[in-house]
Amino acid sequence: MTRERVVAARRLVVKIGSALLTADGAGLDGSRLADWARQIATLADDGYEIVVVSSGAVAEGMSRLGWRTRPERVSALQAAASVGQAGLVEAYSRAFAAFGRQTAQVLLTHEDVADRARYLNARRTLATLLGLGVVPIVNENDAIAVDEIRVGDNDTLGALVVNLLDADGLVILTDQEGVYDADPRTTPTASRIESAEAYDELLVRVAGDTSGSLGRGGMATKIRAARQAADSGGFTVIAHGMTDDVLSRLVEGEALGTLLLPSPGRRRAARKNWIAGQRQARGRIHIDAGAAEVLLGSGRSLLPIGIVAIEGDFRRGDLVACIDPQGVEIAQGLSNYDSRDAAQITGVTSRQISERLGAHAEPEFIHRDNLVMTGQG
Repeated sequence: MTRERVVAARRLVVKIGSALLTADGAGLDGSRLADWARQIATLADDGYEIVVVSSGAVAEGMSRLGWRTRPERVSALQAAASVGQAGLVEAYSRAFAAFGRQTAQVLLTHEDVADRARYLNARRTLATLLGLGVVPIVNENDAIAVDEIRVGDNDTLGALVVNLLDADGLVILTDQEGVYDADPRTTPTASRIESAEAYDELLVRVAGDTSGSLGRGGMATKIRAARQAADSGGFTVIAHGMTDDVLSRLVEGEALGTLLLPSPGRRRAARKNWIAGQRQARGRIHIDAGAAEVLLGSGRSLLPIGIVAIEGDFRRGDLVACIDPQGVEIAQGLSNYDSRDAAQITGVTSRQISERLGAHAEPEFIHRDNLVMTGQG
């Protein structure tokens, strides 16, 4: 019964990992890529809208440059990504052309989803491409991205695209059969988890956080991505990409991999999902126990009277993190004040805000419509 969500889906984000696309450093595997193109083109012919989030640029660049080990220097990684992107796009274009489909390259960074105007523009572009019957191939813009604007891994990027497009679900194709109730490498009796809610704490306890030499994401990043997709109301399937006709079998309801479902009633509004998708907080707002209780209990606005300290240099509208007395981040939101004004109203009442900053000052430090909880499991 749980697979009915997958069967009913019509707009999917499919993430294909480096381990599947490459032959352990030998560049892109054309035959594998052609087979996924066949599967995706078949689904598109049947009326599905598919966005591909593809790894493989760095690995392809390494192969073209003759490098056998992944470099550590950021500039070298960016160079490899720049070289590899050309090969990746060419390979996808050729593979899909064999089935009468055009592709489009879409490169994103964190800034493209953190800035509201760019977020909406990316959303419109992707939706237009799907409407034209084009298959978007999405990747992080590794050639120019630095830590400050990096999404971090393509599992997370896939979840962000689910949010961007209000997609029904995320399919993460990997070199593992799914999520297990114990580490199958050390526990022979480990069983694959067929279905669970994305926020089931068991998932974090059993997911390893290792990855191959070519990739950045392990199973733990896939669980985090599934939770982010769930916040958008989408499901996630983590399945082995080398399974014969894996995509068509999944949409037909076959119980392949692990299906992670959103919790009932947990879906956030689109604007709050945009806020949650921003990965780089510009400041840290330390709040007292009373304010923490209010935020956790009712999700109400954060008022200056509950703030005890300010960290960071931020502007009005920037994302800031709310830190409870134990040092735990419990929420993130868009600040109504820059850090300079914030320092003047820390711990004061609404009347004192006006006295210090003028009648135009807002009573809320973060309005509840611009606040998302991050510390509730």
